[in-house]
Amino acid sequence: MTPDKNVSLKPFNTFGIDVIAKEVYTANSLTDLVAIVEELKDSNYFVLNGGSNILLSRDIEIPVVRINFPGIEVLDEDDDFVWIKAQAGQNWHELVVYSLKHGYGGLENLSLIPGNTGTAPMQNIGAYGVEIKDVMVYCEALHRKTAEFKTFRTDDCQFAYRESIFKGALKGMYIITAVVFKLTKRNHQLHLNYGDILQELEIAGISEPTPIDVSRAVIKIRQSKLPDPKVMGNSGSFFKNPIISADKFAEVLAKHPDIKYYLLEDGTVKVPAGYLIEKSGYKGFRRGDAGVHEKQALVLVNYGSASGPELYQLALEVKQVVFETFDITIEPEVNLVPESV
Repeated sequence: MTPDKNVSLKPFNTFGIDVIAKEVYTANSLTDLVAIVEELKDSNYFVLNGGSNILLSRDIEIPVVRINFPGIEVLDEDDDFVWIKAQAGQNWHELVVYSLKHGYGGLENLSLIPGNTGTAPMQNIGAYGVEIKDVMVYCEALHRKTAEFKTFRTDDCQFAYRESIFKGALKGMYIITAVVFKLTKRNHQLHLNYGDILQELEIAGISEPTPIDVSRAVIKIRQSKLPDPKVMGNSGSFFKNPIISADKFAEVLAKHPDIKYYLLEDGTVKVPAGYLIEKSGYKGFRRGDAGVHEKQALVLVNYGSASGPELYQLALEVKQVVFETFDITIEPEVNLVPESV
């Protein structure tokens, strides 16, 4: 296939970073993707799908392969469940909308997350008490060097908090091409006790919520706290919530008795990174066009023309000050591309 030359990637990443890719191969179908991988399998190349969890740091000299094939199909169903398959290029929120329109439950807490379906298993995306591992059955992936397909069931993916085998042992080896989900058709198991969902439902006067009601509550919460990437460049949560040992947390609590935290089943403690950043004085901070969002300190934003390195340096500064303040290390959820600046 013939690539496009000297392409701006600004429209293809949610931070709106304007870098130039020397060559861009666009896969408009799975057949296209296989052909491109066959052509490039002996080369180093970068796969771009949705651009929602990356921070582009400079122009990209190696070929870029852009995933651009959406699609949703029902594979099977019975009285209680439906199995749906979404292609890698399927917009995630549009998939959620599709599921709700057809009365399916399971994805409602994951409403309004930016990006495409193919990258969802890589990050084990999650929100408001639900992660992709809770609804995914398997994903299909293409080996970047052999162009052979492999199926990864949920147990194969080594899912953890914002982690998977695709970010670990198999990093850079596979391109996820489709994801299959098992959703409910009735007797929906709603997750209501996280964040402000119950409060929003109470305000709306809803005592027996449906998946659509939960989705609407999640959307209202997210829109009140998070900027729209189409209006202000961002990648959602930039940092992971740190998880620390009980002993370490006891030390932190002694110095910061008002700290927010969540006790986990394994005895460890999750501390909200947004709280740590806010208390370190960075909520609403801005340097040039690189900043920390005024309503949600977990989100770094591009006010217009910030560069990748400017945002990255701000992230390093925030990380350092949080460590100096709380003796807790926060790590980015967003991937830096290329990995060094």
